[in-house]
Amino acid sequence: MNEPLIARIQSPGPKKILACDGGGILGLMSVEILAKVEADLRTHLDKPTMVLADWFDFVCGTSTGAIIAACISAGMSMDTIRAFYVSSGEQMFDKASVFKRLRYSYNDEPLAAKLRTELNRALGYPDDAAPATLGDPGLRTLLMMVLRNHTTDSPWPVWNNPHAKYNQPDRKDCNLHLPLWQMVRASTAAPTFFPPEVVIFAPGTSNEYQFIFVDGGVTTYNNPAFLAFQMATTAPYKVNWPTGTDQLLIVSIGTGGVAKSRPDLQADDLWLLDHAKNIPGALMNAASAGWDMACRMLGECRFGAPIDREIGDMLVPDGTTMNWTGPKQFTYVRYDPDVSRTGLDALGLETVKAENVQVMDSVTYIPDIQRVGEAYAKNYVSLSHFHPF
Repeated sequence: MNEPLIARIQSPGPKKILACDGGGILGLMSVEILAKVEADLRTHLDKPTMVLADWFDFVCGTSTGAIIAACISAGMSMDTIRAFYVSSGEQMFDKASVFKRLRYSYNDEPLAAKLRTELNRALGYPDDAAPATLGDPGLRTLLMMVLRNHTTDSPWPVWNNPHAKYNQPDRKDCNLHLPLWQMVRASTAAPTFFPPEVVIFAPGTSNEYQFIFVDGGVTTYNNPAFLAFQMATTAPYKVNWPTGTDQLLIVSIGTGGVAKSRPDLQADDLWLLDHAKNIPGALMNAASAGWDMACRMLGECRFGAPIDREIGDMLVPDGTTMNWTGPKQFTYVRYDPDVSRTGLDALGLETVKAENVQVMDSVTYIPDIQRVGEAYAKNYVSLSHFHPF
C-alpha cells in the first residue's frame, strides 16, 4: 500500500492536476513546455532539485501523454524525460517487417523494453528486477492513464488510487498488480502504428482472463483534462477533492494543434479509404477541442489560444469576468502550440516546415519539434497563470 500517496490524496489544502494529451513523438513539445514550468518553479521556490512530482498532486495522460505522466509520477526530472524522448525516438518508431506492415507500421518491443528499464530505474530498482507495478509505492503522485479496451469496446482510465473500486487488494484481478510499463504501452498502442497490447488479469488463478488494449487516443479522451476533473471530484472515484478556483488547478498540455483544412475537397473524394484515413484524427481533434471548451466553461481560464472564431479564448484573466452562468469549479490553463504555418511564423520559426511538426511519427525532425516546444514555452508559459497556487 502506498501510504505516502494516501496521505497526499487526503491532505487538506489546494490540489494541482496536470493533464497531458496524446500525439506520438510530438509529445516532445509537451516535454519542452513542462521543462519551462519545472525550471520556473525551481527558481520561484528556490528549490533547485525539485521535480514536477513535488508540485502536482495528480498527473494523467493519454498515449504519449501517458509516458510523460508515468515518468513524472516516478520522480523523473524533465531533463531526464527529454533525454528519454530524444535518445529513444527513433527506437520507439522501429519499422515493422514488410510482412507485418499490412497490420501495423512499427514494432512494439523496442518501446516496451525501454519503458520497463527507464521506469524501474526511476523508481530505484536494478535493471534485473521484476517490473514495477501500477501500485508501486515509489509513485509519488496520483497517476491516471487512458487506454481503450478493444475487447469491451470502452475507454479505460486506469489509475493508482488505492481507494478505487478495481484497486482493492482482495480482488484477484486488482489493477494495482498490473505492470506499470504495460499500462503505459497499452495507452500508446496506436492502431496501424503499433500492435495492440494483450493484458492478463488474475494471472495464475482460476479467474484468469485477458483484454486487448489499444491507444487511449482513439477514445474521446485524447485530451484527458476534464476526465481528470471528474475522477478527482466525483464520489464513486473516492478522491473527493473540493472544487473552487482557489482549491483546484488544472494545467492541460497539448502536442500541437492545426486545422487540416481541405479547400479543394470534392464530394466524390469521400470514399472508404479517405474516411478510414481522416475520420479518426478528425474525431480526436474535435473531442480534444470539446473537452478544452468544457474546461474553459467550468473553469476560470487563465491562458489558452482561441478555440474558434465564435467562442474565442474564453479567458477570465482577472477572475471577475464571467463567460457562463454558473460558478467556476477550478482554475484552468491550456498550453498547446499552433503548428500551422501562421502559428510557426508567429513563434519566429520561419525555417521550420509545418508538415514536419504535425505528424506523430516524425522522428526525423525531433530537433524541429523541440524548437517549437521551446519557442512556445519561452513566449507563453508563465507562473502568473497558476496564481494563487
